[in-house]
Amino acid sequence: MKFLIKRYTAADFDVWNSAVENIVRQQSFLFNRAYMEYHSDRFKDASLMITDVQGKVLALFPANICRTDEHRVESHGGLTYGGLLMSPHLTAQLTGEVFDALLAFYCEHGFDSIVYKPIPYIYCSYPCQEDLYWLFRKNATLLSRQISSVIDLAQPYPLSTLRKRKVKKAEKLACLRMEFGKQHLKAYWQILNAVLQSRHDTLPVHTLEEMELLMQRFPRNIQLAVCVDHVNNEVLAGCLLYITQHVVHAQYIACNDRGCELGALDLLFRNIITASPVLYKGVRYFDFGTCNEEGGWYLNEGLIFQKEGFGGRAVCYDSYLISC
Repeated sequence: MKFLIKRYTAADFDVWNSAVENIVRQQSFLFNRAYMEYHSDRFKDASLMITDVQGKVLALFPANICRTDEHRVESHGGLTYGGLLMSPHLTAQLTGEVFDALLAFYCEHGFDSIVYKPIPYIYCSYPCQEDLYWLFRKNATLLSRQISSVIDLAQPYPLSTLRKRKVKKAEKLACLRMEFGKQHLKAYWQILNAVLQSRHDTLPVHTLEEMELLMQRFPRNIQLAVCVDHVNNEVLAGCLLYITQHVVHAQYIACNDRGCELGALDLLFRNIITASPVLYKGVRYFDFGTCNEEGGWYLNEGLIFQKEGFGGRAVCYDSYLISC
């Protein structure tokens, strides 16, 4: 099959988004240009579109120029994952040809390497690991491997004894309840900032203003769940949820000191996990997110112990380096 490869431009906005929603096998709102471009001031776009000769999209490649190396492309530096987004028409052989063309295109434009972050299989609507095979064939080097804890909602493991005990403790307090809504975002963000600063000496990747903007743009895909002491009208714990076709992903998790004492986060997660298949039609997995630092070399054992207590088991988030 003959195909064309071109650099994405603003004129392709609608075509790109239509392909993300209706064509590619890795459907995630993170690849919608309205999400990708909220931080366009920090990530210089280098995305590519691959079409047949009639202009029908065969694949998309969300990418940016690396901020620390102008001769390197990342897919994608501003997103959790990236890689080649493939239509059903992209067979194994054709994927190899697209890889060759993609590498040649970037080489011709002065780039010497690509950081490639394939999307984990749980986010795919149909098998799509052709790219992993061609990463092997192109002698790609594994740069990092991070471990995430994921629950298969169709056949979840039971909660551990410790998690059950904490949930039971929280249930005895009639003042605690789960609520959804962006009206709690500012209160939750204060807890999140405090937790990240005190425990990790850092801040969220997103600012409060950025998250307010993204929640406005994607109200069905970005939702906030909190555990509230409704007697004192106090947010104790919360989780910002990113909802894709098959996955509910915990983007940010935070709990204040009182919430930790009362088991607020345990109650909140038990309720989210139980309710997700009902609230979000078609969802199969709950993804707690990664538990690593230093590119995967450090495992936060306390954090993964907590997530595994809810029934989570490992799915890896990888990144590779390919030479052009």
